[in-house]
Amino acid sequence: MAGGFLGKLRDRLGKTRGQLVENVLKVFGGHSVVNDEVFEELEETLIQADLGVETTLSIIEDMRRRAKEKGINEPVALMEILKDELTSILEKGDHSLAWACDDAVHVTLIAGVNGSGKTTTVGKVAARLKAEGKSVLLGAADTFRAAAADQLTVWSERVGVPIVKHQEGADPAAVAFDATDAAISRDVDCLLIDTAGRLHTKVNLMEEIKKVQRVVAKRLPNAPHEILLVLDATTGQNGLQQATQFAEALGVTGIVLTKLDGTAKGGIAVAIQQQLDIPIKLIGVGEGVDDLQPFQAREFVEALFGE
Repeated sequence: MAGGFLGKLRDRLGKTRGQLVENVLKVFGGHSVVNDEVFEELEETLIQADLGVETTLSIIEDMRRRAKEKGINEPVALMEILKDELTSILEKGDHSLAWACDDAVHVTLIAGVNGSGKTTTVGKVAARLKAEGKSVLLGAADTFRAAAADQLTVWSERVGVPIVKHQEGADPAAVAFDATDAAISRDVDCLLIDTAGRLHTKVNLMEEIKKVQRVVAKRLPNAPHEILLVLDATTGQNGLQQATQFAEALGVTGIVLTKLDGTAKGGIAVAIQQQLDIPIKLIGVGEGVDDLQPFQAREFVEALFGE
């Protein structure tokens, strides 16, 4: 995460920091010594920041143990322990995105509910990959939302990468198969497939995405190589429920957490990592292409707490 982006991240996480850090400092400043009351108030603060009950209880338990081991008596000294705890959780798993594989084409499925920033994420990833010198093809397998293919086509033209699409209402699996076939025949480096995100028929939605997954593997064994789930950070704990549904249906390999600049619920990142054990691989903090960046745990926590 470049220095410029770290500064931007610190600025964009202002809403979460305003809620979380201010309240944490209030807890620490309201006591002269470390005692049960400090930890109880801190527990309430972390839950309010959308870290979730399960995650918060685990953090508090570890903090109590470490504070006792280190003989910490001043509450403000707990801040570094808290930051270490959050970083430790967020570092779990493989956060890397190589965008390369032993096969001729690296295939990524991108899933998520409508409104999460899914199609925009596909476009931004395509722009990043092209800037890195990779050849890219887009597959418009979200055929149920009228504007999805049009939106992806705009990104295709903006970035200067080709797109495979069918008419509205077409079989998403057929689009995915054709896109994979085209990627192989054109010898492109990376295929990004946008999938349907409507929620009103959850069972059917999940079955459709699993079918997309199967037909891609049928055309190219071992594919897809990445299945990224796009989550809107502003949804907080609802986002965690969405992630759980997708994770149960698909072998999600990573999370793309978007709209962190517009929420006071940035703590959801910690809950996602702890409860789902799925690494966050990309984060979005704005509308620009450069506002989608690889996730790095320590930098995220430092930005979250500010100076």
